Amino acid sequence: MNFYEILCAIIYHFNLYLYCFQCNSFSFVKKNIMSESIINILKAAPGKQHQVSHFDPEYTASLKKKETEPLLTANIKELIDLQAKLYADNRYAVLLVFQAMDAAGKDGTIKNVMSGLNPQGTEVYSFKSPSEVELDHDYFWRTYNCMPSRGNFGIFNRSYYEEVLIVKVHPEFLLRQRLPGIKTIADITDSFWKRRYRQINDLEQHLTENGTIILKFFLNVSKEQQKRRFLKRIEDSTRNWKFSSADVKEREHWDSYMLAYSDLLTHTSTEVAPWYVIPADNKSFMRYAVSEIILNRLKSIDLSYPELPETEMIRLKEAKQLLENEK
Repeated sequence: MNFYEILCAIIYHFNLYLYCFQCNSFSFVKKNIMSESIINILKAAPGKQHQVSHFDPEYTASLKKKETEPLLTANIKELIDLQAKLYADNRYAVLLVFQAMDAAGKDGTIKNVMSGLNPQGTEVYSFKSPSEVELDHDYFWRTYNCMPSRGNFGIFNRSYYEEVLIVKVHPEFLLRQRLPGIKTIADITDSFWKRRYRQINDLEQHLTENGTIILKFFLNVSKEQQKRRFLKRIEDSTRNWKFSSADVKEREHWDSYMLAYSDLLTHTSTEVAPWYVIPADNKSFMRYAVSEIILNRLKSIDLSYPELPETEMIRLKEAKQLLENEK
């Protein structure tokens, strides 16, 4: 932990204990006050050069599990209320994008953070290898069809970002897309990837301008922690189904993936859709941090319940009177 991170943790705990003292209570459930400085530690600042190694996968802001779990519970309750307001307001959609190496905890984070939300207003999509039909369209096609409608949450467990991650690590996959001017791996130059980053930024700018709030999370697990989780999946018969031998094979390309993620953070963390690099070695902090970022973003927009016109209010009063006068 560097000096800046230590200072942020001290400020956070001072504010937390000050709040509890003022309330005459040391309960962590009542209020969630993760400081902006800590959130900024997790954000890949737009316009900057980034490397995954600059972000500590073990960072927890000195918070313990006994602190983060009740804070997460409190956040979920607030998210439930805000979801109702988001739906009623019907002006914004929320897209949550999760990217990570295997065993980082995407499924568990989605399950634990979004638990309790109305399933009618939440769609989760997991994108695997593209089908032949999907390969006959541009790479946005399959994900664009799944974008959330106004008033709803859309959650992408992997996304169009696979096109600058696994496809960059394995450029032979790109040949299946039969793109003009790309006949061999030698045709895939740095300028090709820069165009893809620009295309993604253009898409997200378009979505944002049309009312979609985009929150992007890279769950940053260390190589050592991934190994431990793989071994647990192998040794625990109830988790065997989560493991694939292909996961270990892909682990051999760890360094290439870290370079691809570093380029992704550098080129696609923008003012309208920044990346948050969430430490994933500690699952409790990871889930809390994700919930806090979602909550802070939703609180920053002007969500409100619609006000009925005067004529409708008159009808409501008439209906109320009729009901009250029933015998």
